[in-house]
Amino acid sequence: MLEELTLPFELIAHPSRVELRGASSEDLAALVRLLADDPINASRGDVADDSDLPVYANALARIIDDSANDLIVAVEDDRIVATLQLTLIPGMPRRGATRLLVEAVWVAADRRSAGIGGAMMRWVVDTAAPALGADLVQLTSDAARADAHRFYERLGFVGTHIGFKLEVQPG
Repeated sequence: MLEELTLPFELIAHPSRVELRGASSEDLAALVRLLADDPINASRGDVADDSDLPVYANALARIIDDSANDLIVAVEDDRIVATLQLTLIPGMPRRGATRLLVEAVWVAADRRSAGIGGAMMRWVVDTAAPALGADLVQLTSDAARADAHRFYERLGFVGTHIGFKLEVQPG
C-alpha cells in the first residue's frame, strides 16, 4: 500500500516537525514501548519485555508483508513518537465503497496533546485516503477511552456504530 502514498511525509505539529514513514523491522523495540506505555494495552498483556519481541516481530512482519495493510510511524528528532495502522477494505455496501480502517493509534505519553495525533489523522483523511482510493475512513476506539472519543469527534468523526469483539483461541 505504501507505494500509493508519498512517504516520508512531513507533518507540522506545532512547535515541532514530525515525519511520517512506513514502519520497518528496525522500529520493533520502539513500537513495543509505545504499546506498553498505554495502561489499557498493558492491562491486556502488552509489556516492553524483550522475551516477547519475537511475537511482535512476527506481527510486524505480517503487517508489512500484507498489501492491504501499512503501519505508519511518526518520527520526531529521530524518535518514534506515534504510530497507526491503515487497512484498506473493499466492500459491497455503499455501492462498493472502499473503506480505510485506522487502527492502533498511539502517541507517546510525553507527546500527547502536542498536535501530533491530530496532524496524523488529518494526513489520513486528506492525503492517505484519497491516494488509496478510499471512500470512507473508519476507526474503532475502546469504550474506556473517553478522551480519544472527544479527540475523534473534534476531527469530524461521528460515532455511528457499536463495535463488538470476541476473543477466540487460535486453531
